[in-house]
Amino acid sequence: MKGRRCCFAAAMMMAGSLCLCACGRTEDSEAGGKADSPGRQESMESENKEAENKETENKEPENGESRSGSEEGADSGAEGLLGESEESILSGEGILSGRKQYHLESFGENVWFFSPQDDPEAVQQELDALWGRQETNQFGDARYAVYFLPGEYDDSIRPKVGFYTQLAGLGAMPDEVSLYTVGCDARWLGDNKNHNATCNFWRGIENLSARDYVTWAVSQATFMRRVHLEKTIYLHDANGWSSGGFLSNSKVELAVNSGSQQQWLSRNCDWGAWLGENWNMVFAGIQEGKTPEGTWPEHAYTDVPVVEEIREKPYLTYDAERGFGVYVPDVRREAVGVDWTPGEFLPIEDFYIARPFEDTAETINAALESGKHLFLTPGIYQLTEPIRVERDGTIVLGTGLATLRSMEGNACMETAGDARITLAGILFDAGPGETEYLLKVGSEPEKDRETQAAPEEGAVQNESAAEGTGESEPATLLADLFFRVGGAKGYNTDVKCCVNIYQDHVIGDNFWVWRADHGSGVGWEKNRAANGIRVAGDDVTIYALMVEHFQEYQTIWEGENGKIIFYQCEIPYDVPDQESWKSHEGAVNGFASIKLTDTAKNHESWGLGIYLYNRDAQVELHSAMEVPEDADVRVHHICTVMITGNPGMSHIINEEGDGVMTGGARAVILEWGGQ
Repeated sequence: MKGRRCCFAAAMMMAGSLCLCACGRTEDSEAGGKADSPGRQESMESENKEAENKETENKEPENGESRSGSEEGADSGAEGLLGESEESILSGEGILSGRKQYHLESFGENVWFFSPQDDPEAVQQELDALWGRQETNQFGDARYAVYFLPGEYDDSIRPKVGFYTQLAGLGAMPDEVSLYTVGCDARWLGDNKNHNATCNFWRGIENLSARDYVTWAVSQATFMRRVHLEKTIYLHDANGWSSGGFLSNSKVELAVNSGSQQQWLSRNCDWGAWLGENWNMVFAGIQEGKTPEGTWPEHAYTDVPVVEEIREKPYLTYDAERGFGVYVPDVRREAVGVDWTPGEFLPIEDFYIARPFEDTAETINAALESGKHLFLTPGIYQLTEPIRVERDGTIVLGTGLATLRSMEGNACMETAGDARITLAGILFDAGPGETEYLLKVGSEPEKDRETQAAPEEGAVQNESAAEGTGESEPATLLADLFFRVGGAKGYNTDVKCCVNIYQDHVIGDNFWVWRADHGSGVGWEKNRAANGIRVAGDDVTIYALMVEHFQEYQTIWEGENGKIIFYQCEIPYDVPDQESWKSHEGAVNGFASIKLTDTAKNHESWGLGIYLYNRDAQVELHSAMEVPEDADVRVHHICTVMITGNPGMSHIINEEGDGVMTGGARAVILEWGGQ
């Protein structure tokens, strides 16, 4: 035993907050799963009003208004997208010359551009049609991006954001685009009374403001960045289940109501009040006095006061003088609170604008080799060889959940060993055939190659890494990157490890690495994937790392000086039997979620949540996290939860921490490690 280690266990029922992927389960699980009672909803509404009144000097909020826009339009897009006639838009001088039916030829038919001068009724018809197509389209191939030119939009324009849809303003600052409201509800999964958001994946909102209440009922693989909300945001739909999530560099004037959210990371945000908690709520770089009071074990709040280093995600912009471009925010160190400084403006001419039905890896690689950055418009890029990013400073920016799919056992993308690059807004999707990895960042040292076959026992440390990065060296940024094995297609998939990070000094900002637990082509022998992520580089920090359902270790960390700020994981549901699921050459039951190898001499993590739902067999997971006993490892707040199903999980870190063996049981370690 070293340092202060404090354990706390409690068996409890988590009201309104069950399985992270409840869409893959029945709705009557033994651990609960009903939406909160009317009494509890009324209580929370009362709390919200108190917070709002405090911020508005007792001015009564207009709570009768729709929080997320009207529900009309959920079915209005059934006949296809509207706006076919030239008369349905305004495309005169100063409003994007060449725009037709809200599209520009250079960005393709999957990208919409709206102006405040457009007819509000026609705009809302377009938005309703998109929502009607994408509200339930969980595993479809359609991908869309919707952009709003600067200005204030009519109150009747109330967009909802469906699957594989990104909504963003085109101003330099969030307040340059003002919408009445924006968001998404959760009415499609189950009946309309359930409001289950646990499968509301793959969508995002960026760089705009909203004047009214906002509902953002989402789970993993979502993002809300660089927004200014003038009232309250609800991270749930009427307290139906929800399992997010990520909010960054945003300001909320009234309250953030997390409601049923099981876990959440808020990074560099500001708000009037935060209301709600369940299993694991993490706050990073929030101004002192803004985080809710209390901490573990009484409250599930983890406060990381300062974000040591961050680069915000680049974003598309437009102004009348310079036209389209991409802003690249500068690095922030010791960052606290919101910073909307745009950064460097790169003209769109510096980017190759790729389109999914026209471009291949060959055409994209040729553009990258010529010195261009890459802008991926929405769609599925079916690749037969990897996209190679080799030039230092290259930006690869996806929009509308642009998806790279491996089609012939190839990687989707590889980056050069020491090239400092930016990858953002991309979904990496496994295709048919066996694949070593979907994304590789940096070059794998030659001496490591012989040890790849047995990652569970660790690998030789990357000794080629520089001893310290120094503040002058820019970090590679990996932002809003999502990975998927199975679910979308009927064919079998097989990936050894979705993402390998070999480069030193990398910042990750919002990952969901997912072996599908539901959908097509799903089963223990159908969508095979040993590991989710392997970090072999030194000085790698990841904010919001979510990894789920892989068949061996979810996360393997080999590099030194690593940091995780917020971690969410579910162990695979579909383990067939104990004999099939043992680590350490069959000596230990199950595979830990996080495996720190012997080469990880220094590591620190905050706010880790690891959950178990043994759906198909009675199996034991011996420990949620494996850590070398002789390393300088510090863990601040880690919890395990037995959701439901067959037991159980025996320990939290190595041999320490209480087990969770009954539905709803939660165990925690407050602090682990330290010299």
